[in-house]
Amino acid sequence: MTVLVTGATGTVGRHVVQHLLRRGARVRALTRDPARAALPAGVEVVAGDLTDLATLRPAVDGVTAVHLITFGGDYRPLANGRELVDLIAAAGVRKAVVLGGWQEGVLEPAVRQSALEWTMLNPVQFMANFLTDWAGPLRTRGVVREPFGDRKSPPIHEEDIGEVAAAVLTGDGHGGRSYHLTGPEVLTPRLMIRALAEATRRAPSPGGRPSTRATSGADLRRRVTAPCASPRAPSPWPRRRRGPGCRAARRC
Repeated sequence: MTVLVTGATGTVGRHVVQHLLRRGARVRALTRDPARAALPAGVEVVAGDLTDLATLRPAVDGVTAVHLITFGGDYRPLANGRELVDLIAAAGVRKAVVLGGWQEGVLEPAVRQSALEWTMLNPVQFMANFLTDWAGPLRTRGVVREPFGDRKSPPIHEEDIGEVAAAVLTGDGHGGRSYHLTGPEVLTPRLMIRALAEATRRAPSPGGRPSTRATSGADLRRRVTAPCASPRAPSPWPRRRRGPGCRAARRC
């Protein structure tokens, strides 16, 4: 089978590609700039944009299943959901996995109303967002400022999302289902900042934030890989080895 991965160079998309390859699938990766894709050998990289249907017609030719994101290159929700689904179905695609966001746009209902075997994936919160939001302030000031330090959320590692997507795209029994994906434990910004301080061997201040500067973004990426996560949605596959016992100083 050939699987088309849209958003293939994104935070989740790269993991979808990797896990599909491990499962033996033929992978076609859609990106607006193939020259900069830097995807693994064996991946067919094609140019295309979800907001421009003319660029998608050759990309979906011969495709059995597709991994869809719900936004375009400007991160705005897609406005052409119905037309996109019609194009995919007309090309003979049988299965679609949609990586959803905070709110539904026009793509999700169009997929549900189609004849495609669809599955919705709805991660609660991406773990990588904290690195994106916190790495700069930690590197420059050694301080993280969060307005709701005790807000609870079960963030999930993006690789786990990619593994779930690959399992659904290549497996059976997931049609017509929506999976809410979470990490293995409920965390707060205060707890994560304390784990970050522990991983970088810096004592947190009474407010729960590191009191000294982190060395670099690369140091944070190397050391801070947890609290790790695995899909704990209503999902039929076993949990990954990442789990509640993971600490920020080691990779699980």
